[in-house]
Amino acid sequence: MQTSLRTILLTATCLLAGQALADEPRRPECIAPAAPGGGFDLTCKLAQSALLDAKLLSSPMRVTYMPGGGGAVAYNAVASNRNAEPGTIIAFSSGTLLSMAQGKYGRFDETAVRWLVGLGKTYGALAVRSDSPLKNLDDLINALKKDPGKVVIGTSGSVGGQDWMQTALIARAAGVEPGKLRNVAMEGGGELATALLGGHIQVASTDIADSVPHIESGSMRILAVLSDERLPGDVVSSIPTAKEQGYDVTWPVVRGFYVGPQVSDEAYAWWKEAFDQLLASDDFAKLREQRQLYPFAKTGDELNTLVKQQATQYKELAKEFGLVK
Repeated sequence: MQTSLRTILLTATCLLAGQALADEPRRPECIAPAAPGGGFDLTCKLAQSALLDAKLLSSPMRVTYMPGGGGAVAYNAVASNRNAEPGTIIAFSSGTLLSMAQGKYGRFDETAVRWLVGLGKTYGALAVRSDSPLKNLDDLINALKKDPGKVVIGTSGSVGGQDWMQTALIARAAGVEPGKLRNVAMEGGGELATALLGGHIQVASTDIADSVPHIESGSMRILAVLSDERLPGDVVSSIPTAKEQGYDVTWPVVRGFYVGPQVSDEAYAWWKEAFDQLLASDDFAKLREQRQLYPFAKTGDELNTLVKQQATQYKELAKEFGLVK
């Protein structure tokens, strides 16, 4: 009898262990919807490191790249033909919602996917090469007022995108017509940094998280960070905000992940629980800080509510700039 009982208990334990393992995605993948080296890449690699370090995944999550349309190619793929992949998470940022608010994602809007987690926040920034004659935001504004066509500004994404909007807001605050700015669209922060450091553009509209490695190397200087106040940290605390230079412009950037609309409740719950654990962890907070992302933590319904609110706000902002009717 005792032997039979032990056998039953052992069998039950094995079954439970097998179920626990089955909950873990077998082939976890993070899609960065841009070329390597930018904010989406950073977001995926943060999750890749954190999930493995916390032993929430037993094998590394692969990072793949799906550039195109400022995230539209990936969003359309996941909302349609890759809509039920339980192991696939896709990086997004506030810029995803801004582009979507302008109809750049075609027939798909913010209700077409399942929003999973917002795990960090960064801020917009305007960068130049370290040897640039532009030393501060006033220098840039004066150059734009003199001849906006002579200042080549690189943006990740086209007119109306997040990086374009940052420069448009600065220009409007300074009395410069945003439509006169000379913007060059690129695919992701990696290409943007390469173009700036190669001298192909004079200013990069980017974010502070993308820029830190180049600031540390001495190759890049930030004219302004678009936060309410100076950011903490040895590398960035000396960078002035646009507000303190007389231009009342801020641009926070939430970073996180969504999954396909037909992903099962069980798979969605596994990912949500994994990220809830990460967001409560001191170890994850350190990893996030190392990548110059600041605390932000919303999952599930909380994030879904925020997405809807931001989508509405961005639609109004797009109307202000004549990007939509």
